[in-house]
Amino acid sequence: MSLKTYVNLIEIIIAAGLITLILLQTKSTSLGSVFGGDSAIHRTRRGVEKTLHQATIVLSAIFFLIAVMNVILAA
Repeated sequence: MSLKTYVNLIEIIIAAGLITLILLQTKSTSLGSVFGGDSAIHRTRRGVEKTLHQATIVLSAIFFLIAVMNVILAA
């Protein structure tokens, strides 16, 4: 297997992990927010929610770098 194949596999695995992390992040919003309603309460992320948020940022940066590497290898 070539390096490009490994990069593609890694990119697929990271994409699945990123999708999972995004879906795990829950927001307790009501139906009113769908139509533009806004909650006036501002709260900070704590605990697991903060860890999921930071992991999503890190994994998305890694995904971006792998995607750029994939484009460079394709050229």
